Amino acid sequence: MSQGHSASGTADGGARVRPGGSAPALSEAYDTALLDLDGVVYAGGQAIAHAVESLAVARGGGMGLAYVTNNALRTPDAVAEHLTELGIPTGAADVITSAQAVARLISEQVPEGARVLVIGGEGLRVALRERGLVPVDSADEDPAAVAQGYGGPDMAWGRFAEACYGIARGVPWFASNTDLTIPSARGIAPGNGAAVEVVRIATGAEPQIAGKPLPPMHRETVLRTGAKTPLVVGDRLDTDIEGAFNGGVDSLLVLTGVTDAAQLLAAPPQHRPTYVDVDLRGLLTGQPEVEEVQGGDGGFRCGGWTALAGDGELRLEGDGDAIDGLRALCGAAWSAAGDGVCELDTGKVVARLGL
Repeated sequence: MSQGHSASGTADGGARVRPGGSAPALSEAYDTALLDLDGVVYAGGQAIAHAVESLAVARGGGMGLAYVTNNALRTPDAVAEHLTELGIPTGAADVITSAQAVARLISEQVPEGARVLVIGGEGLRVALRERGLVPVDSADEDPAAVAQGYGGPDMAWGRFAEACYGIARGVPWFASNTDLTIPSARGIAPGNGAAVEVVRIATGAEPQIAGKPLPPMHRETVLRTGAKTPLVVGDRLDTDIEGAFNGGVDSLLVLTGVTDAAQLLAAPPQHRPTYVDVDLRGLLTGQPEVEEVQGGDGGFRCGGWTALAGDGELRLEGDGDAIDGLRALCGAAWSAAGDGVCELDTGKVVARLGL
């Protein structure tokens, strides 16, 4: 961790019991932001509110920006071009995808020049070629592996059948990631994980998975960025935050994607972020301490709010910024849950905050 900030909030057993605090802005406390894309920087191709301006300020202050996505559909060049068009100057080297991670994983297990049956988009094909492998489209072309990644909403059903044919012949199966959903401009849509389940059910096989939250993706990110004090920034608990947990690095959850307040309060230890904020403006500020209230009914205080757990529910007293109320509630919920999941009723307090 960088000197000058405090990511305190863990119990003796290591489980996080409240969000951490940071006196300096996060963009000053960490050298590199490892940013998820879908639900963090953009949704459905359009920039999320405050993302462009916040990243410009963070970059101007010296923070490195790397874009780490489980979406294997587009190439790093295409992603960088899109970000640049949105007003976020980006080079291909700043983009790390699960396609790159799974291509490296495959290349370590098959001979150079081997054929790989691709069930996915151009991003996966480019990543495989980068590793000296040859993408093919049919199980009849003697592939050494099957690689499955997100192929977009219009990917033909027959591609899943092709994967099954290859796997049935004893070919090892790799998946870029298993995100069940992906944010879109119209809402939450099925992700690559849903497509992987189709093949899993049909074959009974299990893929080797490269993407977040698993180690191959973290390794790929570290190799490509050289970050010393990274901060993972994401919107998903089961990929971004768990990936940071598995990698032993700090994380910031933003509420612009798939995770809502109720899900955050019910997070098990591996899904509890170091920090939580509304959007990417959280990079530009310090993070307030969530303090445990001593004596009385106990509880946790942040800003003008105090949160308490008891009698089968969470209670919230005070007022102020809604995000501070959520931080206080995290302290109460996570502390009550310990190494488990908070099962207290959170409906009333979440509705009060409007998050």
